[in-house]
Amino acid sequence: MDYRRTYRAAAVSFADLVSRLPADRWDGPGLADWSLRELVGHTVGSALRQVAPVLASPAASVTLGAPEDYWAFARSAPPELYAAATAASSTDARETGAWLGDDPAARVSELAGQATAALAAARDDDVVTTAAGGMRVRDWLPTRTFELVVHGTDIATAAGVTFAVPPDAVAEAVALAARIAAAVGDGELVLRALTGRAALPEKFSVV
Repeated sequence: MDYRRTYRAAAVSFADLVSRLPADRWDGPGLADWSLRELVGHTVGSALRQVAPVLASPAASVTLGAPEDYWAFARSAPPELYAAATAASSTDARETGAWLGDDPAARVSELAGQATAALAAARDDDVVTTAAGGMRVRDWLPTRTFELVVHGTDIATAAGVTFAVPPDAVAEAVALAARIAAAVGDGELVLRALTGRAALPEKFSVV
């Protein structure tokens, strides 16, 4: 699976989704305590806006060697670090949501273009500085595709619109979710659920 192609496809589909969000839904519910605008802001900040700066920030060495390690790191972080990261994420969601302004579709489309252009200039094995440590481009970008697919679905559900997720991007996100489950010790549980052997616990999540 070509991680560059899946990211570009997910970014294009996400930009299309934002362009179709009803104007009267932006201040309504999004996800958990976030409004729809804040949920879009979080997705834009994590999966589009930061891509070009991260790809332009070399790291001295590889800290995390696979996409699933990024999410496993978040699960294993000390409580105080996790709480600080969660608070920072909420702040960024509000600020980026406000920054989108009255024409969010135009800003999202512009950011998608900037992110894909930066990706085109990066090499697979370039080591960049991410929030969790040094990662190769080919290992970090699938975590951004994951954000676009998962939160794109959240946004579409909250707004009551469709989200035409590219099949390859969905497949990559599902496969990554399974690898995250295995990395954090929930692999057997997820496998049994996916094969109809058992149900997942209420509110179960791999991230």
